[in-house]
Amino acid sequence: MASATIPGGEQPPVKAKKKDKTHVLYIAVIAAVVLGAVIGLAAPELGKSMKPLGTAFIGLIKMMIAPVIFCTIVLGIGSIAKAATVGKVGGLALGYFIIMSTFALAIGLVVGNFIHPGEGLDLEASGAAAPAAAEEDGGTVGFLLGIIPTTLLASLTGESILQTLFVALLVGFALQKMGKGGAPILKAIGYVQVLVFRILMMIMWLAPIGAFGAIAAVVGETGVQAIVSMATLMIAFYLTCVLFIAVILGGLMKIVTGFNIFKLMRYLGREYLLIFSTSSSEVALPRLIAKMEHLGVSKPVVGVTVPTGYSFNLDGTAIYLTMAALFVASAMGKPLELGEQISLLVFMIIASKGAAGVTGAGLATLAGGLQSHRPDLIEGVGLIVGIDRFMSEARALTNFTGNAVATVLIGTWTKEIDKEQVRRVLDKELPFDEASMNVDAGSGEPEPTEVSREVESSVPSTATGRS
Repeated sequence: MASATIPGGEQPPVKAKKKDKTHVLYIAVIAAVVLGAVIGLAAPELGKSMKPLGTAFIGLIKMMIAPVIFCTIVLGIGSIAKAATVGKVGGLALGYFIIMSTFALAIGLVVGNFIHPGEGLDLEASGAAAPAAAEEDGGTVGFLLGIIPTTLLASLTGESILQTLFVALLVGFALQKMGKGGAPILKAIGYVQVLVFRILMMIMWLAPIGAFGAIAAVVGETGVQAIVSMATLMIAFYLTCVLFIAVILGGLMKIVTGFNIFKLMRYLGREYLLIFSTSSSEVALPRLIAKMEHLGVSKPVVGVTVPTGYSFNLDGTAIYLTMAALFVASAMGKPLELGEQISLLVFMIIASKGAAGVTGAGLATLAGGLQSHRPDLIEGVGLIVGIDRFMSEARALTNFTGNAVATVLIGTWTKEIDKEQVRRVLDKELPFDEASMNVDAGSGEPEPTEVSREVESSVPSTATGRS
């Protein structure tokens, strides 16, 4: 199509594509971590005095826990209802996503209990709230009664995240029952979610300051042991993600479809580079849709499975949440009992569904889990702030791979896949046409395709993939 011209032969001005400023934040966090470690080692007392900076940042994150949990759960339940209406594909996809993300959470718990990365730090929380002692206040019955808030709105202003979760579930299921009548309310909550995440993104720009204070204080208090412990967690997390992809996802794909996961990953090589450079699998969503169709999976399966998976199949994030929680507990010298670990796993299963792809959302979910089960551990999240960005690439790559494999599996189970075309594509006999992903110079976004229109009309726009 010829481009429009201005009378006189001049071309219309081309709108410049917005730069991704998160790269600046990434570099700033890395610099802050290094500077904090240096100060902690060179001047321990000065490093310890920086602790209030980390504590203030965690306070800001705590402030956002309730609204983040409420919005994601309500909209997440709405997404489940919408996706389930597409029939067999939606129901099968949701069932698979729930099982796989639960399995990923369990793997994180097993690895975390095996390596104990935070042992030896024995950090003490200053002024942390005492854990909720259910046993002292009526045992299990008292604990369950404590989940019920005094008023509906009290759950959003109090400190009990379980009350927030309880009310969010009630609201979500109530909106389901309302059908079309609940659509305007869901839309309004969607706008509130946008506001909440905008505030959260603003707070995350203070992450370098928070990371500097937290790292300087912990290194000043424990010395090199803190650096060793954090490095151990990062290495263990990366290895766990690699094994999850190669063994669990690769084995499942080989058994069900007969195809090799490494050939699929080679086919998605450009997408991996894009994700690695941005720490977000969300940027590769249009390309994954196009490539899965080219691979031989039918449009209806791709149109439902891919965007739904971006909200409900975050395997890398699931592994991260449980390993990070165990790391914080060990570092604080207050390890979680088996019962607490299981209840935390259940909380994460629910709270991570529909978690939006905004920087800091994963950190808020982690803080929410600890706040709901062990409030005395909440200050330990400051340790994770310093290394969270180092683990974001592995989370995003694992999430993306999990969704690619899920699309092939769902296509196989529903017999909506051309296996001969899959073989030809993976053997490089039928290469993907990169020209089909041309970007419009005026908008900076890919041209809408028939598939993207189907996705927009069939699945709520809460599908995300950022870690």
